[in-house]
Amino acid sequence: MATATASRCDIKDPKLAPQGKKRILWADRDMPVLARIRERFEKEKPLAGLKMSACLHVTCETANLIRTLKAGGADMLLCASNPLSTQDDVAASLVHDFDIPTYAVREENKETYYQHIVAALEHGPHVTMDDGADLVSALVFVALDRLDDVEAPVRAWAKKLSPADRQKCISQIIGSMEETTTGVTRLRAMEKDGVLKFPVVAVNDAQTKHFFDNRYGTGQSTIDGIIRATNHLLAGRKVVVCGYGWCGKGVALRARGLGAIVVITEVDPVRALEAAMDGFQVMPIVKAAEIGDVFITVTGNSGVIRREHFAKMKDGAIVCNSGHFDVELELPALKALAEEVTMNVRPQVDEYRLKGNKRICVLGQGRLVNLATAEGHPPSVMDMSFATQALTTEYCIKNKGKLSNTVHPVPVEVEHYIAKHKLESMGIEIDTLTAEQQKYMTGWEQGT
Repeated sequence: MATATASRCDIKDPKLAPQGKKRILWADRDMPVLARIRERFEKEKPLAGLKMSACLHVTCETANLIRTLKAGGADMLLCASNPLSTQDDVAASLVHDFDIPTYAVREENKETYYQHIVAALEHGPHVTMDDGADLVSALVFVALDRLDDVEAPVRAWAKKLSPADRQKCISQIIGSMEETTTGVTRLRAMEKDGVLKFPVVAVNDAQTKHFFDNRYGTGQSTIDGIIRATNHLLAGRKVVVCGYGWCGKGVALRARGLGAIVVITEVDPVRALEAAMDGFQVMPIVKAAEIGDVFITVTGNSGVIRREHFAKMKDGAIVCNSGHFDVELELPALKALAEEVTMNVRPQVDEYRLKGNKRICVLGQGRLVNLATAEGHPPSVMDMSFATQALTTEYCIKNKGKLSNTVHPVPVEVEHYIAKHKLESMGIEIDTLTAEQQKYMTGWEQGT
């Protein structure tokens, strides 16, 4: 272990490193596309001379992405993007086995979380990688001198900088990658307000990401988290899924596969219609609240389940969130309704006892249930998401100075490369267009 890294980390326990390394290498077995990219990066060093700060969920899958970026020559620093998603043994291994400065402690408080954001900012990155846009938003607020809008640790750090140094923090950014729906939404709002000062690639919007990561990854890992936390049988229970985007579709599909009666709530009429034609019950949350046994929010919005909904729920209702931020559940309102709160009746299960002895259980403190009570998405699906992250990073560097300060899609050639090599790793072959078919698809002369 390098001395420099030992002094540039905040992890729970270095002694956890051996187990973390085993988990990282186990995940790597099921991430063949990323491994192929890492092998090329090791030879070509496309990221040499660049400092990168990544604010991501610190899991064994993420560790393999960070290893790949480091293999490409990047000077890496990693911090957590959620207080409850860190795998402490993985964080320890990243520091002690792979010499990567890592700032992440499971169940860290808000102050510590933002101290870790500061560490990522102090790294002086040329490229950033986000899962929720907390890192980029901190950079933007500091550059705009809106220090009242940042948390205390970020504000204290920024006040030590001269105005010129604050501007340099953002002006030296070549590009950024965003992993999740919530982050892309925030970044598009920044672009609309004219405060986004560097190009961002919306990795989340790639077909190789949201078709698979959001649908199959979130679907499986969310149900996994609920079952691990409660040990409940879902068959025959009414499971209410709030939101029918790609994450909601995946959760609904997996819940139905386990025999649950699935109810969908939506605000988008097209998605609601799609859910109905997919065979699900569709109704407003105020009605679903009366009949649901398990409630799962996956909207990326705030205040999805509110006081009036909690009040209508039956005794024993289970409530959880699989959207990025915990604001999807109005937990302060639930606490105000409760006559008694018992924390950890099971690990990461908090029981709120309301008037009339009605009990509502919240999983994972309302944070991402698939990471708070389970292990997150399986490596196979994260292989595609993180391969996309690695290749879009390379794309940003190759196109330095050519991309506008807006939110960009992932290049089609990147998506095709990833899909092609994923199929190869699965032993699947597909057809190719003949010359005649190619001509037909690109011409207009031939008609009926």
